[in-house]
Amino acid sequence: MRLTVINFVFIFCSYSLRILALPDEILIGGIFDEQDKIQDLAFRYAVERVNKDRSTLPRSKLKAHIELLPGDDSFQASKRVCMLLRHGVAAIFGPQREKTANHVQSICDAMEVPHIETRWDYKLARDEYSLNLYPYPPSLSEAYRDILLQLKWRSFVILYDSNEGLVRLQTLLKEKSWTVAVRQLPKGEDYRPLLKDIRRSQETRIVLDVAQDKIYQVLRQAAQIGLMREYHNYFITSLDFNQVDLEDFRYGGTNITGVQLVNPATPQLKKVLEEWMYGELRHGRSLPDDIKKVTTEAALMYDAVTLFAKALDDLDNSREVNIIQLHCEGDNTWQHGTSLINFMKWYSSRHYATASDNRRGNIHDPTRNFSHFGQAQVHGLTGVIKFDSSGFRSDFQLEILEMDVKETLKKVGTWTLAGGANYTRSWAETVDAVEFNLHNRTLIVSTALTPPYTMLKETSQRLEGNDRFEGFCVDLIHEISLIRGFNYTFRKVADGSYGTKNRETGEWNGIVRELLDHKADLGIVDFTITYEREEAVDFSMPFMNLGISIIYKKPQKKSPSLFSFMSPFSLDVWIYMATAYLGVSVLLFILARIAPNEWDNPHPCIQDPEELENTISLSNAFWFTIGSLMQQGSDIAPKAVSTRIVAGIWWFFTLIMISSYTANLAAFLTVERMDSPIEGAEDLAKQTKIKYGCKKGGSTYSFFMDSTIPTYQRMWSAMVNARPTVFTESNDDGVERVAKADGQYAFLMESVSIEYVVERKCELTQVGSLLDSKSYGIALPPGSPYTGAISSAVLMLKENGKLHILKNKWWKQRKGGGHCQREASSTKSSGAAELGLANVGGVFVVLIGGMGLAALMAVCEFMWNARELATDESASFCDELSSEVKFIIKCSGNTKPVRKKAPSTPEEPLFTYGSYGANYGYSERK
Repeated sequence: MRLTVINFVFIFCSYSLRILALPDEILIGGIFDEQDKIQDLAFRYAVERVNKDRSTLPRSKLKAHIELLPGDDSFQASKRVCMLLRHGVAAIFGPQREKTANHVQSICDAMEVPHIETRWDYKLARDEYSLNLYPYPPSLSEAYRDILLQLKWRSFVILYDSNEGLVRLQTLLKEKSWTVAVRQLPKGEDYRPLLKDIRRSQETRIVLDVAQDKIYQVLRQAAQIGLMREYHNYFITSLDFNQVDLEDFRYGGTNITGVQLVNPATPQLKKVLEEWMYGELRHGRSLPDDIKKVTTEAALMYDAVTLFAKALDDLDNSREVNIIQLHCEGDNTWQHGTSLINFMKWYSSRHYATASDNRRGNIHDPTRNFSHFGQAQVHGLTGVIKFDSSGFRSDFQLEILEMDVKETLKKVGTWTLAGGANYTRSWAETVDAVEFNLHNRTLIVSTALTPPYTMLKETSQRLEGNDRFEGFCVDLIHEISLIRGFNYTFRKVADGSYGTKNRETGEWNGIVRELLDHKADLGIVDFTITYEREEAVDFSMPFMNLGISIIYKKPQKKSPSLFSFMSPFSLDVWIYMATAYLGVSVLLFILARIAPNEWDNPHPCIQDPEELENTISLSNAFWFTIGSLMQQGSDIAPKAVSTRIVAGIWWFFTLIMISSYTANLAAFLTVERMDSPIEGAEDLAKQTKIKYGCKKGGSTYSFFMDSTIPTYQRMWSAMVNARPTVFTESNDDGVERVAKADGQYAFLMESVSIEYVVERKCELTQVGSLLDSKSYGIALPPGSPYTGAISSAVLMLKENGKLHILKNKWWKQRKGGGHCQREASSTKSSGAAELGLANVGGVFVVLIGGMGLAALMAVCEFMWNARELATDESASFCDELSSEVKFIIKCSGNTKPVRKKAPSTPEEPLFTYGSYGANYGYSERK
């Protein structure tokens, strides 16, 4: 019981001390510019809001003492601060100007009074008694960098008005992967000369870092000079981007991106605005014109008062706090200033370890252990208020906004220090926005007159506008416009060129030049997509695939040759056949002498002949094989297995060869041969009689000039050194030169253009295959938002077959198409090609295999016969074999004596057919 009483007394005394800790009325000072009424309003109503909310300061109330300064008057600022200190203030808020703020800050540091700011400050170190709620400049610059990376910007112009802009964008300037041009706005209000220079530089992406009141003027003057088209992109760094009136630019198609720290659509801000308006009306004060435009700095001031009140209450709960009057001339300081500013800096530190600390290498100070607070975070109009270990507000959340035709400004993503830029806009939303901008818009289409792509109508009527043109490209644009819902106006390019880059000056001409100058929105003709052009402008998905080929005079009929019957086989096949004939004939003769069954009784009536005869002599062997080859046969018939194998294999060989010869000969006789001196680019490169060239400055010209293939390099050298020049000003000139050169000139151009020409000029034809592979596409200005929409429309026309229909219409139906019926047999030099060794080589393999098998069989027969003789005669096998080999090698005479022996028994025969032996004599018929 005694302990309980002591505890009660202790709690009562502590409570009594806390009651005496803070006065009932706490004075805080605000120093603002006379023109900044919203800042003054935010400060006053923040104080009023804190006083209404008794949960923050339950025993005390805040009292705002506001001093208004006439601009950058440092002397007046110093006087006002000293006056506020003499009244006894717990903190001073403001001002917003750099010069006056620095003076106020120095005095507050000397008096150890918290100085709270809400302005942009580039200083990388905070004074001990200073706190700034404005986002940390390096973090803000990093946010801009992350957003531009997400936008895939690689080159842009930074347009700024003061040196602060360069400090804000230092991260962008340090990025090595970007090409950045920096331009400063001139003094005065006419920015058009500078904007015209930017337009001439062909840059379509601009980072705008200027004062809030200049943003609209810059955009309006940019629109006047044509620097706000649908392919232009702007990024505005102002945190009050939502305060800019973009209604005049809403339907122009320009992409304008910005960020905001304060969302004016949140219920919390709407409620605050209602309180401000009601309070001003209640006090009989006139409402500012821009009261609904709550600036970022005004919202920060509102949050600063809230944060101060919360920190002061926490300080009051931890110790006895008294507020004293201070004099700038004296030496006294406020003893609680350090603790109060630390409470504000480290508020919610237990819940917060920023990613910026890790990036900068800062480590949380473990000695600052304010365990009695940090139970909840402070949520204000600018989001969660928290500071890093250095006292900077480096972690905050920005909302990424884009101008939208439906909502003026639309949130498309967010940025945080930890997560970077995160776009929440879906791909479908992006496509819908582009298609909406494209709908009912009139696009300028630049083109050049090239049949059948774009042509002038041949009519006696006076035509204007799009009615003057017709052709494949005109129909293609019309089909795309029906899909995407835009209007178009065709305009012929002034110099008639597609687009060639000057290697010395780097300047483009033709259609590419008009796209770069934004005088046209689309460029269409037989526009080859090349690397160099792709670097300058954007291209849609290809609407036609092709390659370089050769147009040449159609080959003339070839006069028949006296020895044309040899054409079915190439020379090497004829040589191999002759060799095979000789080899088989000799082999047949040799095997016939080896084979025992080929030796017969020349006189069948004589029971006991003196000699045997072989009918396959050398001349008969040649006669037998030639008779088989000519499909005539002979009266000589092999009897032994080995010789019959030779004959069968030879017959098979002759069957295949004669059949192949007959079939190919029929083709040579029935198909009319054309005499063409060239078959492709290789033939052109190997000869010097026929000149060849291409259109000067075109994609074919660039292909040969930049090629690293030896054949094409030789062709380029020949074209460059030819006199007179082989280059033409247009494809039509090249075609006409081919027609008049009577086979002495060939022209290199795109295959689809050759297809169009040969349909109408029957004396010309395409020679050889494609030298490369390329495509035609629709060109657009670099960075055009309509590239995807045009590409998807082209793909749709491909899939539904509309492109094929259009090509047939303009290639084979209109303007003389189909006049020449191309013959399938005349696309090559001959309808039947010579048969090479690769075609009939297998027959020779079979022949060689068969000959080898026959020789093996003959040797086996010979050995078997020698063995039988040696057994019958009780003689040595080697002796019998030797005598037989000697007789064969002799190669003279076609008779063989019969070896006789006396029968040992009545059953044995009187004589034996066999070879010459050592114990038996023989006589040879002379």
